[in-house]
Amino acid sequence: MYSTALQPNADFSAGLTVWNDIAREQASESRVIPLSTNTTYHSRHFIEANTKPVDIEHLREDCIVPVFSKDNELTISHQAFIETILGAAYRIFPNEAIDTPDIVASHIIKGRIPEAIHKPASQLLDSDKTIYYERMAFCFEIPTIYEDIAGNRLNLSIGGVRAYNHENLYSRKTMERFKIFIGFKNLVCCNLCVSTDGLLSDMRVMSVQQLFEGALQLFQQYDTQKHLSAMSQLQDLSLSEHQFAQLIGKTRLYQYLPAKEKKLLPAMEFTDSHINAIARAYYADENFSRTEGADEIDLWRVYNLFTGANKSSYIDTFLDRSLNATELVSGIGQALQGESNYKWFIE
Repeated sequence: MYSTALQPNADFSAGLTVWNDIAREQASESRVIPLSTNTTYHSRHFIEANTKPVDIEHLREDCIVPVFSKDNELTISHQAFIETILGAAYRIFPNEAIDTPDIVASHIIKGRIPEAIHKPASQLLDSDKTIYYERMAFCFEIPTIYEDIAGNRLNLSIGGVRAYNHENLYSRKTMERFKIFIGFKNLVCCNLCVSTDGLLSDMRVMSVQQLFEGALQLFQQYDTQKHLSAMSQLQDLSLSEHQFAQLIGKTRLYQYLPAKEKKLLPAMEFTDSHINAIARAYYADENFSRTEGADEIDLWRVYNLFTGANKSSYIDTFLDRSLNATELVSGIGQALQGESNYKWFIE
């Protein structure tokens, strides 16, 4: 589907030069940098819980950058993270269209400039305030690389998550943590589909160059065809209504299992609120509910019920649950064929 002739140690500055040149050429008339002429806008975001849509200019111009307090060393800013991953994407996909990033942030951290220390809160001006976001996630599509599954268009998508609450900002500068993914977005619902080889869930780096090189390596190792094939095969397997009810019930029981018993089972990271949303969507989702009058639902629909519920996760747990949805539904598919310890969830 695409070629990756570059090596993991491809030049970092060259990748960002591509990004900067395109940004300069196309950003003259918009606050949100348009990265291609084929930008697709969606009314829904890839994640929705407790988040605020922002643009990259807001991050650059209105937000401070936290430091490690012991040595006053800068952290890698949210905007530098986004730009670095964009630079890596342009290096790997130089001939493809790349859309504007969909950026969301949460958990705003407020502060004041020194001159406003003694002002009552009610008298603070905007110029007196400082802000940054503890958590940020972004995703951009490559719409020229796509596939169709069950009538749903899936665009190749790349993104990442940064959560400062995973850093010890009260210490000296240490490795900083990031999450990066490459997978597919279902355009019908904006659900993200992430596989094991398409996610770095705990990437630790000291610099943007290391971040760039890690992103290149992830993009190169990702097996697009394997991921698409695995998702396509979900159409061929179905759960009866009884089995789906067992799945809902067992996912609730899972959370309260004794630790000894839970260790014997595969991981299931969805909470009661997610399971409630999945059960409701089984009957009511406009795209992936059971077929009216039918007594079964195919696993492609089940998978999208899980990834849809996952959009209500907090930013810092979102990608891990996205991967868990893939592993859980794939495991259930294997259990239907008698090959998996995921049988517990449907028996």
